[in-house]
Amino acid sequence: MKKTFTLTLTKTILSFAFLALVLSGNVSYGQQAGTDSESGKHLVKWNVAALALKNYSFQYEQAIGRKTAVALGLRFMPKSSMPFSTLLKNGIDDDQAWESIKDFKTGNFSITPEFRYYFGESVFQGFYVAPFVRYARYNADLPFNYEYQQNGTTIKGTMDFNGGVDTFTGGVLIGAQWSLSKSISLDLWIIGPNYGIASGNIAGKKALNSMEQDELRKALNDDLGDLPLVKTKYTVDGNGAKIDFDGPWAGVRSGLSIGYRF
Repeated sequence: MKKTFTLTLTKTILSFAFLALVLSGNVSYGQQAGTDSESGKHLVKWNVAALALKNYSFQYEQAIGRKTAVALGLRFMPKSSMPFSTLLKNGIDDDQAWESIKDFKTGNFSITPEFRYYFGESVFQGFYVAPFVRYARYNADLPFNYEYQQNGTTIKGTMDFNGGVDTFTGGVLIGAQWSLSKSISLDLWIIGPNYGIASGNIAGKKALNSMEQDELRKALNDDLGDLPLVKTKYTVDGNGAKIDFDGPWAGVRSGLSIGYRF
């Protein structure tokens, strides 16, 4: 009895990019720089641009000097389907590949402390540079659909992979902030490249016979070799498969926040 087993392993690369926003014209400030000390030294902000990627992103910033501040950011995404899934579906010509990833769900959490130096006349005003570090956890549920032939019959099945990756990165954010009124501000994160390390795993549990195990090892060996940056190690046995990830991690911060000063 001859069996052929096929499995498409889809690699999901999380990438976050926004178009640079160009602001022109004059901004009318609610206060003059000379009376800025009368304003509050605290800002709470909501990154409204992150909603496009199903993320909820908030930041607290506190002035510690005339041109310096510290900030702490929190971001989370409840586990859900991929952002822009309709556009992704239209961009994939391979129906089998789409079937393999259409039920993919992902979520994340991150915490980001940073230090800011403003080049304007006072803190919270004008262009700034902000060194930062970030811890992030990315979770994923990925059902893999597969099929194989047995005695002339096509047998279909699914192996549910789930797990996550922890990342630690550091970088520098370049941005600009404006006061729209005494209490309301606009903070543009122009670009914040960051780089660091990542580790984690995803695993799927399913009873596999020896032929299925051999074919799965071949598929993992072929597909995982194309992943950039991270190193991978996989194990396959009669109870399923596990893939370990370890290596560099890169990302980019960008966004547009509305803030309240007090």
